[in-house]
Amino acid sequence: MKIHEYQAKQILSRYNVPVPKGKVAATVDEAMAAAQALGGSVWVVKAQIHAGGRGKGGGVKVSKSLDEVKANAQQILGMQLVTHQTGPQGQKVRKVLVEEGMDIRKELYLSMLVDRDTQSVVVLASTEGGMDIEEVAAKTPELILREAVDATVGILPFQALRLAKGLRAREVNPELVRPLAGMIGNLYRAFVAEDCSLLEINPLVLTGDGRALALDAKVNFDDSALFRHKDSVALRDLDEEEPLEIEASNAELNYIKLDGNIGCMVNGAGLAMGTMDIIKHEGGEPANFLDVGGGANQERVAKAFRIITADPNVKCILINIFGGIVRCDVVADGVVAAFKTVGLKIPVVVRLEGTNAEEARDIINNSGMGKQLQMATSLHEAARMSVAAARG
Repeated sequence: MKIHEYQAKQILSRYNVPVPKGKVAATVDEAMAAAQALGGSVWVVKAQIHAGGRGKGGGVKVSKSLDEVKANAQQILGMQLVTHQTGPQGQKVRKVLVEEGMDIRKELYLSMLVDRDTQSVVVLASTEGGMDIEEVAAKTPELILREAVDATVGILPFQALRLAKGLRAREVNPELVRPLAGMIGNLYRAFVAEDCSLLEINPLVLTGDGRALALDAKVNFDDSALFRHKDSVALRDLDEEEPLEIEASNAELNYIKLDGNIGCMVNGAGLAMGTMDIIKHEGGEPANFLDVGGGANQERVAKAFRIITADPNVKCILINIFGGIVRCDVVADGVVAAFKTVGLKIPVVVRLEGTNAEEARDIINNSGMGKQLQMATSLHEAARMSVAAARG
């Protein structure tokens, strides 16, 4: 689950992470009032959407007078902001964050995420703040510092100090080493306590008056841990999220809407990714990622059908299930029953492999659905059949 920058900063400030003074506004008048309340002579008006690259898209404006605050708020509020993360359709800006301006002397990068290879939280730091970390990794990987944290003991003082000193060797004021190390420790506490999947400060800025602050903040939560954080769930901005993805989340289905016309229903994230790859290989375009998990029973299949077919672009559904924990014949019974319950009007191609696969094929072939519900003998055949069906 994602939240807005201003919400992320509210959370981080509870863990003693320094952030700029700011106020959120939903109207131009509120933005003007926020700037007046903050005081000073320079303010920054920042679009609040769930995507990065806002500055490049015109969603971050420096304002050197109240008139500029008004003009920038008028321009940003209501705009369809397009960035490299929103896609060409962009996202509508409904709120802005008005922050104090500051004398920025240096921009740094700091993030934390779960590394499945080392089974630990990895802290990344770099002097190349304000840039996409992927670009830094591709062009100058030597500028990225890494520190793997043992989850059983947490980040140790020497690790935080080593990162801070590594940044110091690359232009950071020596007097800021210990404050930076303390900030890294506080960020790690926030990451663990809030069950984050990603925490990114880009940029972390050093100011002319000797401060280190999180100028921008991105926090993503682990959806599987949200039951422990009702306060975090309350931060969810439903206007920012795809309605079908919200509905799927409520039904405990892992669903991500895409732009194609072949709906996918698969058990297992890896198999789902492979299924989408093969659809692309056969010349088709997947309409979604949908992992029904290990319980592909009639109820879950019916919910998945309803969510997939709520997308008007879907012309065919490909079901790809490997029967390990769940038997293929049980899945096949669920598919046939759900097919009738939902009243599908588009073709469905089924590929079932694993426990009781032969019995499952007999159930599908004898369902009486004719060509609208077809069984494939391999994943490649299923992809080819789905592509052909989607093309009409």
